[in-house]
Amino acid sequence: MLRGAGMTLMLTAITAFGGLVFGLVLGLLKTFPHSKIANAIGALYTYVFRGTPLLLQIFIFYFGLPILGFDTSPLQSVSIALVAYSSAYIGEILRGSIQSIDKGQWEASASLAFTYWQQMRRVILPQAFKISIPPLVGFLVSIIKGTSLTSIVGYIELTKSGTIVLQATYQPFLVYAIVCLFYFALCYPLSLLGSRLERRFIPSA
Repeated sequence: MLRGAGMTLMLTAITAFGGLVFGLVLGLLKTFPHSKIANAIGALYTYVFRGTPLLLQIFIFYFGLPILGFDTSPLQSVSIALVAYSSAYIGEILRGSIQSIDKGQWEASASLAFTYWQQMRRVILPQAFKISIPPLVGFLVSIIKGTSLTSIVGYIELTKSGTIVLQATYQPFLVYAIVCLFYFALCYPLSLLGSRLERRFIPSA
């Protein structure tokens, strides 16, 4: 199970990094003031991936990519699915953080003759990221738990490792209780961290 926990952490890290990168792109698309097409693309992506079950998305990428001619490993397939799913949520978190920045910040940076992208890079995004840290940490907990769904397509992470041990021991209650303890050990510290960061960065929380 320790190896399965390690695979869960690796998949979580891949998902978090990829989701943050593509989520930032989505957040920028949805808040870009000069293109309704960009706004619509970002909104459509978010509606599709937030409006459909993660398990279904895993099935589509796992079975669909080989049909399209892509030779992907189970890790690559489930990573793509989880990144696609998580980026929709992370993009929404970042969109909300960007839009929460006071208009005075925009006006002050505009008075310095900053372009839109200079405003974003130097003024808006640093503040938006600070605001978004607590919900991003909270969503990381959801990612860890969501990785368990990849066991259905055979990816050997923590839950699948528990199933393999179960087949050898025939002690379902004990095995799954241990699996739950592993998830608790991974998620609870992050939940505490998220609460602490929320109190630090959002004083009214």
